[in-house]
Amino acid sequence: MAEAAGKTILVIDDDPDFCGYVEIILSANGYQVRAAENAEVGLALARSEAPDLVMVDLMMSYGLAGRTVTREMAHDPQLCRIPVLMVSAIVSDGDDEIIPTGEDGHVDAFMTKPLEPSELLACVAGLMGGTARPRREQ
Repeated sequence: MAEAAGKTILVIDDDPDFCGYVEIILSANGYQVRAAENAEVGLALARSEAPDLVMVDLMMSYGLAGRTVTREMAHDPQLCRIPVLMVSAIVSDGDDEIIPTGEDGHVDAFMTKPLEPSELLACVAGLMGGTARPRREQ
């Protein structure tokens, strides 16, 4: 848990129950968690607080908002180096064409909802420590 001390994770998801669930898991393991209910608020928080990791839902109430977040982050010099964990209840890891790459942004890892706490913690630790393997080469 020492590696989590002082690390901040920004969760961008329009489902407050999911945000609460993730916050319980992450904060119980030493992470600071901030939540945003949409892409605009999430990007503003990312710019103002410089989190160590952004966790974003691909599909929010108005379509593929997660793609917007990753695109904006990829083109922003302040945000482009922050690791991104994308999650979705609808899209699976096998649906590669919908997961942002290149000009659409960059995703370092993808997980399918519902999230298993131990898998989430392992993924987050890997992304924060730089030991996770990126989904694909850019």
